[in-house]
Amino acid sequence: MSKKLFIETLGCAMNVRDSEHMVAELHALEGYELTDEAGEADLILINTCSVREKPVHKLFSELGVFNRLKKPDAKIGVCGCTASHLGKEIIKRAPYVNFVLGARNVSKIAQVLHKDKAVEIEIDYDESQFAFKDFRTSAYKAYINISIGCDKQCTFCIVPKTRGDEISIPADLIVAEARRAVDNGAKEVFLLGQNVNNYGRRFSGEHEKVNFTELLRRVSALEGLQRIRFTSPHPLHMDDEFIEEFARNPKICKSMHMPLQSGSSDILKAMKRGYTKEWFLNRAAKLREMVPNVSISTDIIVAFPGESDEDFIHTMEVLNTVRFEQVFSFKYSPRPLTEAQNLEEVDSQIGSERLRLLQERHDEILDELKCEHIGKVVEVYFEELRHDGYVAGRSDNNLGVKVKGSEELLGTIANVKITEVHRTVAHGEIVA
Repeated sequence: MSKKLFIETLGCAMNVRDSEHMVAELHALEGYELTDEAGEADLILINTCSVREKPVHKLFSELGVFNRLKKPDAKIGVCGCTASHLGKEIIKRAPYVNFVLGARNVSKIAQVLHKDKAVEIEIDYDESQFAFKDFRTSAYKAYINISIGCDKQCTFCIVPKTRGDEISIPADLIVAEARRAVDNGAKEVFLLGQNVNNYGRRFSGEHEKVNFTELLRRVSALEGLQRIRFTSPHPLHMDDEFIEEFARNPKICKSMHMPLQSGSSDILKAMKRGYTKEWFLNRAAKLREMVPNVSISTDIIVAFPGESDEDFIHTMEVLNTVRFEQVFSFKYSPRPLTEAQNLEEVDSQIGSERLRLLQERHDEILDELKCEHIGKVVEVYFEELRHDGYVAGRSDNNLGVKVKGSEELLGTIANVKITEVHRTVAHGEIVA
């Protein structure tokens, strides 16, 4: 009988791809097969996130649950960003954990499996050219890492301390991976990096110097590939060449994630984001002008240390001007190993009130925007079978859409007329 692997993934799309890499390595080298039941697994992995405080707390809560559920001889491993920054502390707090594997050490998964209490958390380990085995959770969409690590020094962010310096993966390896994914049936690739449009700044060894815009051109040249998505671009690197390629390349999906963080230039400076409110608004306006149907999403942190009422008003002004189709908003929480962790925090009640005001206003914007979708016909790529008799997918500009249908629609692109829109999903009917 094959050995069973259960894996829980917390956090971002890069963690999803890291989990796929670990599943592939463990299957090829150790014979593990995936299971959805932690209680029947021979190995339980938690791939963690440390961007905010809540996922870290969740880790130890989940570890306790898995320790109670697991078979007597099953192993537990903690992987990812929290593993990188807590290291041995995880085993001290949860001594039943068998090994800890950092976010920059994914390729070592089959090795640490056989070293009880192993802690592999080097953030300068170079996996940029490691040939991972193939495994994907979706047959229709392929996540592809284009870089590892992050060179930014945002004062609120722990990621550079958990994923190390930024190294770009050679362009020919990325194109080859995309080619394999398309040959295996994927019509869409999703390019991943902490700052994708900073691609090409540093490679490991001698490689052709290619920037992100050129990489997009090369990937889009693949026959059979119909859609390209990517995350996350950094507003600082959104030059005209990049925006113009985004606008004119028909294979690039017209949704852009632009992490604002704050609408105040003073707070952006304190965060070390490298751009101003005016630059962000200029880039967003150029996008809206060149791509009228573009969907823009963002990240916003309220109550960063030193944020005044006036600073918050600037954030609300950007929200009202850009009218984001999606906002991931959070109240600031200090993270270890960051410059901002020792700064005086904004009163918690004030932060909560600002978050409420921001989210309420964004809900109003969504209610205003949703009316614009009714009656429109959009191209939807179907990739998820729902249990309620629906099949779901996304439009070119990232609108979640579901229609009545069966698994025959999976992996197809069809024209859908939007009949009903809610804040998170639209309903529609397939039209000829």
